[in-house]
Amino acid sequence: METRVSHRFIVIAAIFIACLITANIIAVKPIDIGLPTALPAAIIVFPISYIFGDILTEVYGYRWARRVIWLGFFCNLIFVVFAFIGGILPSHPSWEEQGAYETIFGYTPRILAASFLGYLAGEFSNSFILAKMKIRTKGRWLWTRTIGSTIVGQGLDTALFITIAYMGMAWFTPLIILFHWLMKTGIEVVATPFTYAVVNYLKKKEGIDTYDYDTRFNPFLVSH
Repeated sequence: METRVSHRFIVIAAIFIACLITANIIAVKPIDIGLPTALPAAIIVFPISYIFGDILTEVYGYRWARRVIWLGFFCNLIFVVFAFIGGILPSHPSWEEQGAYETIFGYTPRILAASFLGYLAGEFSNSFILAKMKIRTKGRWLWTRTIGSTIVGQGLDTALFITIAYMGMAWFTPLIILFHWLMKTGIEVVATPFTYAVVNYLKKKEGIDTYDYDTRFNPFLVSH
């Protein structure tokens, strides 16, 4: 029988999607935090989406996490489409910030490809690995699943997004991939007590602890 979801699930899913869209908006700004290379500003929020992605898979299972991942993808697509439409609509004569609007919201095909490919590859690999590790560990050692899945998921996401989106730009160096990946994984490690607290709370309140024994892990089978 499939797990039924509650208002708590909706809150977790909403935070996941909000972090995703926020990260994609602020990723256009490179920031300097004293490292040998610049990092996208999204470094401050994107790891949170992985934390809540881990929570979704751990508590509700891969089936529901898969649905939320696709929901996040289409919510982001809706934002991009209407941001584009807003950019091409005629400006009022008093509006003098069209250039700034296009700089922030004028997504190029390159940025979109980087964002969508990185997101799907990273999130699905993260959820898949966590679900499989939960079965192998018989539900023990949650920290090994959250951190282990993040190492792979964030690695794929970072490598794809940074390479496709920023290669050729003046501030791009291969080191950005390494530092970005290490920082995002580090945030996951630091947030482990928070992840434990939320997971334990949800399992107690929802009365569930989902194992994906019979799950079909094809990412495109949204209804299964």
